[in-house]
Amino acid sequence: MTTDVRKYSAAQRGLHWLILLLLAVSFFSHEWMNDSWRALRTTGTATASTGTSLHVWVGVSILVLMLLRLVLRFAQGAPAPVDNQHPMLTLGSTIVHGLLYLVLLLLPLSGITAWFLGVTDAGDVHEVLFNIAWVLVALHVAAALYHQFVLKDNLIARMR
Repeated sequence: MTTDVRKYSAAQRGLHWLILLLLAVSFFSHEWMNDSWRALRTTGTATASTGTSLHVWVGVSILVLMLLRLVLRFAQGAPAPVDNQHPMLTLGSTIVHGLLYLVLLLLPLSGITAWFLGVTDAGDVHEVLFNIAWVLVALHVAAALYHQFVLKDNLIARMR
């Protein structure tokens, strides 16, 4: 069964994929940031590295783009759930999407608070949120693949 699915706007789709790309860059620059954070905590000075700067500014970019994405979500809306979708899938989708938005806002905010304001607890929160974000991204991808290849409802077309 293939369903014609209304797409997100081009801007929403572009932000979705750009934020995913930035999350990947953040993931790969994570160890540089950890090294700098440890140095800052133990010696009082951080090593200024390209990787650290990359991680910081990618995080700031994710925050700005997520705020823009929220504005667009409220201004342009989102496609309705797939026709005849089980209510539990709709509920799960709503929960995971809401948590993704929340975590992808809190993750850079906690990192910014830790790095620029020196709040160690915010750094700890950032680490936890980092792991939660990847679990949510994995759930999101798994659900999209389930819709595409098991349910065959063409849901993935919303973001292409």
